[in-house]
Amino acid sequence: MSNNLTELFKHNLWANLKCIDACEKLTDEQLDTVVNGTYGSIRATLLHYLGAEKRYGDRLYGRPRSPRLEDGGFQGFDHLRTVARANGQELIDIVENDRVPEVYHGLGPDGQSEEMTGSMLIIQAINHSTEHRAHINSVFSILGLEPTELDGWAYGYTHDMIKIG
Repeated sequence: MSNNLTELFKHNLWANLKCIDACEKLTDEQLDTVVNGTYGSIRATLLHYLGAEKRYGDRLYGRPRSPRLEDGGFQGFDHLRTVARANGQELIDIVENDRVPEVYHGLGPDGQSEEMTGSMLIIQAINHSTEHRAHINSVFSILGLEPTELDGWAYGYTHDMIKIG
C-alpha cells in the first residue's frame, strides 16, 4: 500500500506509546477514574483498544481471534508497551506489504460469520484507537491534567516532517 498509509500506522503506534507513557505517571486513583462519555477507566480503556488492535491484525492475517487483552487484567505499563509495539508493528507491516485483503471472511465477536472489505478493518483500526486515546485525554482534562499531544502535528514536528521558515 502507499507510503502515506504506512505513515498513518506509524503515527498510530507513536501515539499509543506516548499515551501509555503519559498514563504511567498517574496514580492508581487517577487510572481508575471513570468519566461519563468515555469508555471507562483509563486502565480499562488502554486494555480495550490495545487488545482490539491485536484482533484487527488477526483478521487481516486470517488468524483465529486472539483472547481479549482485558481478560488478562492490567499487567503493568511495560507489558502494555510490549503489546502496543507488537500490534503496531504488525499493522504497519500489513499496510507496508499490501496484505490488506479485498474482502475479509471470518468470525465476528459473537461467533457468527462476517464479511467486510479489508479497507473497513483499516479504517476501524485507526478510528478506534484515535477515539479511545481521545477518551483518555478527556479524563486527563477532567482531572486537571494537561492532555497528551497525540495529533498529526505533534507527530510531524517530532519526526521532522514539518519545516518552518
